[in-house]
Amino acid sequence: MDIISLLLQAANLMLTGMVGVFVFLSILIFAVKSLEKLSDPQLPEDVATRTPKKAFSGVSNAHIAAITAAIAQYRTKK
Repeated sequence: MDIISLLLQAANLMLTGMVGVFVFLSILIFAVKSLEKLSDPQLPEDVATRTPKKAFSGVSNAHIAAITAAIAQYRTKK
């Protein structure tokens, strides 16, 4: 085989691969867009009018003091 035929074969293989990837990604985009239409998207005005959930109260001060004391005791032992 000469160099011209090898270059033509490489270009053909590259073009086939690029077309295959383009087709696959196009199908993937179409599938995602169609699934998005099937789902129940929340409208922006619905999101803004919802009441926020109650914030997590957190850890009590007694637990924080106990954890801090345990860490201090562990560090002094080492």
